[in-house]
Amino acid sequence: MIPFEEKRTIKWFLLFFYLIYFGYDILYYYVFPAFMSHRKIGLPSPFWYFNYIVLAALIPVVYFLNKKNKQDKIKYVFFITFIITAFIVDVLSYYGRGESYASGNMVEVYLILTLPIFLSSRYFWIVSLGIIAKYFLIGFILDTTYVFLAGSLTAILTIMSFFLLVRFQGYVKAISASYDNQLEGIVKGVIATLELKDPYTRGHSERVAYYALILAKEIIKFTKKEEKSFYNACLLHDIGKVHIPDTILMKPGKLTTEEFEIIKTHPVVGANAVNDVDGIRDCISIIRSHHERWDGKGYPDQLKGEEIPLLARVTAVADAFDAMTSSRSYRAAMSNEEAYNRIIEGQGSQFDPKIVEEFKKIFPKWVKYHEKYPWTKKYVPVEEVKK
Repeated sequence: MIPFEEKRTIKWFLLFFYLIYFGYDILYYYVFPAFMSHRKIGLPSPFWYFNYIVLAALIPVVYFLNKKNKQDKIKYVFFITFIITAFIVDVLSYYGRGESYASGNMVEVYLILTLPIFLSSRYFWIVSLGIIAKYFLIGFILDTTYVFLAGSLTAILTIMSFFLLVRFQGYVKAISASYDNQLEGIVKGVIATLELKDPYTRGHSERVAYYALILAKEIIKFTKKEEKSFYNACLLHDIGKVHIPDTILMKPGKLTTEEFEIIKTHPVVGANAVNDVDGIRDCISIIRSHHERWDGKGYPDQLKGEEIPLLARVTAVADAFDAMTSSRSYRAAMSNEEAYNRIIEGQGSQFDPKIVEEFKKIFPKWVKYHEKYPWTKKYVPVEEVKK
């Protein structure tokens, strides 16, 4: 939803930017001089056409970034290019000519007033300080105090825009917190349902999520949003087992071939179940592919090597370790050391060799967590895990 909203916002933002920019120049340099003043009709200098050339050249750049789903970068590239070009053109047009500075475009007011819609503090300061700096630098270079007035007015508009930004960000944070609480409630409910079906797996989802998060952070630099999405997906990695009959899920003996085929359906069932859930969709591969093997002998898709999504490969190691170090209906728990050796033996066959190397580094953290884990506890949110 967020990328879609960013994409739509950028589209309308740029449309009105071009309409205001070109519309203002036409009115200010051609219509008003012809009918409402005695100023000379036309642009201040031939350098002015460079503004239009650059703005036209930005259109394919924006299109390219949009195709690459890099909407968050479009506004930065667009504004920085625009403000630098406008500054250079203004200096070239007025420096040393002895004419009064009469530049600027209403589009700069538009840029200031639309800052809150992007909800980005960094973008806010880049734009506001960039426009103010433009006017003060031009005033210094052209030795005119008139320009400082425009810079001061821009600063006042910036203050107004800042209050709106803070208010909008507050609304978004409140909505986001409400959604996170709802999602956490859903996750808790699903985990509780799984544990009711199979008491032997009590705490399994939580421990796998912790192990996987510790391991993944050695390999990937997460944003807060990505980290939470990954953690929740790990918690729900076995959600598809809700659909497995209790007689199979809790069978104390060895499964038949037919029963194991039913067990092997749970990754696909689980992935389909949460496919449309915001906050998990980006990590859906964890649920679907955590039983794939590096050698291609896993399930459900028999992916091989790097065909398996990276985060699913990470989760596979965490899932296997916890499965071995916790008691099940058909066997007792292995020791941490025995499970460690089993994972090392699976390097290059069951598990990604590079991830196993990272596992070796963080293994002491896993052991410490395992030894201190309150085995009667059912669920701990990600905020508690990070403490």
